[in-house]
Amino acid sequence: METTATRSIHNKGLRLMGNHFEFSVVADDGAWAMACIERAIDEVKRIEALFTTYRDDSQTNRINAAAGIAPVEVDGEVFDLIARSLRISVLTQGAFDITYGSMDKRLWNFDTTMTSLPDAETARAAVRLINYRNVIMDADRRTVFLKEKGMRIGFGGIGKGYAADRAKDVMKKMGVTSGIVNAAGDLTVWGTQPDGQSWTIGIADPGHRAASFASLTLSDVSVATSGNYEKFVVIDGQRYSHTIDPKTGYPVKGIKSVTILCPSAEIADAMATPVMVMGVKAGLYLINQIKGIACIIVDDHDRVHASDTINLKHA
Repeated sequence: METTATRSIHNKGLRLMGNHFEFSVVADDGAWAMACIERAIDEVKRIEALFTTYRDDSQTNRINAAAGIAPVEVDGEVFDLIARSLRISVLTQGAFDITYGSMDKRLWNFDTTMTSLPDAETARAAVRLINYRNVIMDADRRTVFLKEKGMRIGFGGIGKGYAADRAKDVMKKMGVTSGIVNAAGDLTVWGTQPDGQSWTIGIADPGHRAASFASLTLSDVSVATSGNYEKFVVIDGQRYSHTIDPKTGYPVKGIKSVTILCPSAEIADAMATPVMVMGVKAGLYLINQIKGIACIIVDDHDRVHASDTINLKHA
C-alpha cells in the first residue's frame, strides 16, 4: 500500500497524433510509473495508426478513398467511434460532423494573406459535401460507406479525447490510482495529487493564453477547450475563428472559448466545437439538457457564461 508521504508525480511528454501529449502518474515507484506511461503511449500510437488521415493504409483513408464507390469493412473499434460520432451529430443538429474533412480548405488559410471573406455562395460550395447523414453504416457487415465522391471523414474533433480515455483506461488497469492524460489541452484526471488533494485545473483566458481567469477543483473528470485564440484572422476589425460552421461555410463568431467538463474525454472533446458553432444561448441550453456534462463559455465581449452546475473560482 502506497503512503502519501512517498508518492510523487512522474510524467513524460511527447508528440503524438500531431499534438503534444503529457502523461502523469502519481506513485512511489518511479520505474513502475514510467512503465505504465509507456504502455499508455503505445495505446495512443495504436489509435493514431487506426484513425489518422496522414497514412494511406489507415482505415480512415480507406473509407475516404472508397467514397461514392463502395462500403469499406472496418474494425469494430473504428465502426463504434464513427457510430458514436454520428449520434453526437444528431444531438448537435450537425454542428459536430466528422465529414468536415470534405471541406475545401483553400478558402480558409487563416494567415496574413487572408484579407477578405469569400462570398456566401462560394462558402456554401466549400462545405457542400459535409453531411453526416451521408455516412451509411451497416452493423451486420461492419461497413462504412460515404455516399458522395469527394466526401472525407476525419477525427480531429473527437480523436484526441478518445485516445486520452483509452490511455487512462490502460493505466488504471495496471493499477494507477491517480494521474492525468493531457492531450494538447484536452485532459482527463483521476484520483488525487500526492498530498491527497484534488487536482486544480486552470481555465485559459482567451485574451492571454498563458494565464487563467478561473480555476476548478476536480477529480475523475475530463476537460476540453475549444477557442479562437490560437488560430484566427482579423478582417475589417472583426475576429474570425478557425472553427467553420458546416452549414454556412463561414467561421463562427460570438464566442472566444468553450470549456466542456464531463466524465469522458471523448465527449468533452467532441462537444467543445459544436457549442462554439451553436452560440451562447443554444449551446448552454443543449448542455443544460444533458446529465453529467457542464460548460464554461467566454463570449466575444469577455463575458463568462456557465451551465447550471458550474461553480467557478476566479483566479
